[in-house]
Amino acid sequence: MSIYVSGIRLPFDKPEYLAIDEAYKKTKLSHTKVQNAFIYRVSIDARRGKISKVYTVILDGVENEQKIVEKLNDATIRCRKIEEFKPMLGKKKLQNRPVVIGFGPAGLFAAYILAKYGYKPIVIERGDKIAERDKKVDKFCNGGSLDVNSNIQFGEGGAGTYSDGKLTTRINDTRCDEVLKILVKFGAPKEICTQAKPHIGTDILKNVVCAMRKEIIHLGGEVHFRNALTGIKISNGNLIAVKTEKGEISCEQAIIAIGHSARDTFEMLYKTGVQLEPKPFSVGVRIEHLQQKINNALYGNLADKFNLPPAEYNLSHRENNRACYSFCMCPGGQVVAAQSEENTIVTNGMSYHARDGLNANSALAVSVEPSDFMDGTPLGGVEFQRKIERAAFMTTGGYKAPCQKVGDFLEDKRSRNCCEVKPTYPIGVEYGSVADCLPEFVVNQLKLGLSVFGKKIRGFDDKNALLTAPETRTSSPVRINRGENLYSLTANGLIPTGEGAGYAGGIMSAAVDGIRAASCILEQYSAEGI
Repeated sequence: MSIYVSGIRLPFDKPEYLAIDEAYKKTKLSHTKVQNAFIYRVSIDARRGKISKVYTVILDGVENEQKIVEKLNDATIRCRKIEEFKPMLGKKKLQNRPVVIGFGPAGLFAAYILAKYGYKPIVIERGDKIAERDKKVDKFCNGGSLDVNSNIQFGEGGAGTYSDGKLTTRINDTRCDEVLKILVKFGAPKEICTQAKPHIGTDILKNVVCAMRKEIIHLGGEVHFRNALTGIKISNGNLIAVKTEKGEISCEQAIIAIGHSARDTFEMLYKTGVQLEPKPFSVGVRIEHLQQKINNALYGNLADKFNLPPAEYNLSHRENNRACYSFCMCPGGQVVAAQSEENTIVTNGMSYHARDGLNANSALAVSVEPSDFMDGTPLGGVEFQRKIERAAFMTTGGYKAPCQKVGDFLEDKRSRNCCEVKPTYPIGVEYGSVADCLPEFVVNQLKLGLSVFGKKIRGFDDKNALLTAPETRTSSPVRINRGENLYSLTANGLIPTGEGAGYAGGIMSAAVDGIRAASCILEQYSAEGI
């Protein structure tokens, strides 16, 4: 057990060792009573016209820590166990090597953990390696054809590869620390381990993913690109093989981490009899502001006085039993073309590590419930998303995205141009009305959200801010049901994992779920003889 001391506030320009000194003062402990003291988390607070850093410090190796914390009776001082990831390895014999389906964050971390402990996983991924994937994405963004298997959604690293590399999460799982350590080991900046809102950036994340893939192969694993899952074989309720474009692979253990956009795979699983259910998700637009204006709104007159990072925001409002919220905020970033099906338009956002672009962008999303799209199958949400994406394509007559100024949107006027905020969507935009491709309830809730958020952040509803539509892939519209033991309820041996299976939201939680899935195999089976 360790003692965590949170809420230590210091002026922005003061050295961090003073936070550790303050932790000693608050706990009334001497240096001789503590084996190790270090910064666990640090965040920036620029509210109320003052700029400060807020620290959480860990005091490790203290005797009778529980009694000390109870005696202090301070909500900012608590005990927490630091758990190293050391899975107990099982003894049952595996007849075949485990298979990992999909190489996004969940599949990547599942494969790495399996490889690290000697299980030599076989990974299949429908898309390309990052180098080839980059070429396909660049080609599409420059007017070329869309590769439906290798794009912003599919390929090495999954959809998270083309994002901001954000590692924030609401889950409270000790495996989060393990994810951070692994990322740093393979090239991520060390500061992600202490940042309250860590991010890697798309540029660095690509190198990290490649390094992890090479280590998986070095440890005896295999990674097969351009090889999509086409079916699964089940006998007496147990998985016996997976079918791929390049042949059948015998296996009794498979982790399926296909991501939130593998619509054809969802359909195949449903037809095969794997239990699925529809789940809530969100749709909306990307909103772009000048990053400097967001900085000014959130940092005030301090924006240019310190070397502050580009400002971030996180907004939400619930009214009429429906939420509107910001999602995947990318400071100094750009809007990307995230289609994975032809004749559709899908937007997303990304930033590089420096976050030095002119614009800030974020999804502005509205919650969608299964009752909004029920069609008698678990796949109604897929069709709901697809209808919006195709409507956007029809609106512009191609892969240019519908775009509208916020002021015009709020006044139900079609936009004819932009002003100070220039769109970053790479294929180009068609000015008009984003409402042309969105359901009425989404449009109404976006208008409500903008009016509320404009009161929370000055200028958020600025008339010249831009909306680019549509954002439809906020999360999976489907859940692949699994039991408490993590296995599919109808295909024993198949472990639905990560965001596509409906058990994660973002890189961190998906990676944690991948580790959890790998541990499920490690704790039952031995790697001996594989």
